[in-house]
Amino acid sequence: MAYPEPQGADREMVKVNPTPRKPRVLLAASGSVAAIKFGNLCHCFSEWAEVKAVATKASLHFIDIASLPKDLKLYTDEEEWSSWGKIGDSVLHIELRRWADIMVIAPLSANTLGKIAGGLCDNLLTCVVRAWDYSKPMFVAPAMNTFMWSNPFTEKHLMTIDELGISLIPPVSKRLACGDYGNGAMAEPSLIHSTVRLFLESRPQPSD
Repeated sequence: MAYPEPQGADREMVKVNPTPRKPRVLLAASGSVAAIKFGNLCHCFSEWAEVKAVATKASLHFIDIASLPKDLKLYTDEEEWSSWGKIGDSVLHIELRRWADIMVIAPLSANTLGKIAGGLCDNLLTCVVRAWDYSKPMFVAPAMNTFMWSNPFTEKHLMTIDELGISLIPPVSKRLACGDYGNGAMAEPSLIHSTVRLFLESRPQPSD
């Protein structure tokens, strides 16, 4: 007995593209007074992305923990090896590198800039940077005193991180926390957010 062919059987199967997930943004703060704006920065990104955060010990002096989004996971140096007990256990800086689509360090202090340029990795933030997969983007927003910013070492360090493929969001001129007026203040969180978001939205979005 012949059975009728189901209608549309000869049509090509239509592939359904999976819905792109939210971008995963790893925000990091180092020890600059500009870290007082870190909560604002985290809120900006949390509106449209999955966000995790890393803070150095020095940055915690300036970050108001209560100002952070309530569901944000903030990782500190004390947690670097807290989950590790034996070979095969997860290593936090590796897990964060794997998770993130992009890393944004804001503020980037003169000290942490020097560490990154020199390849040092003595805390959670710099370990993530040293283990970073540079096929994925990284942005930095420096914040330091004007004379630190104009120091010859800063230019050398910026050239080094540029060779790694790290993108710079330049500081701006204003009255600094120390009272000096000049270049070196971190770009406003809204500008950092819009710069990174425009960059990410111009690229194909991940779907895994």
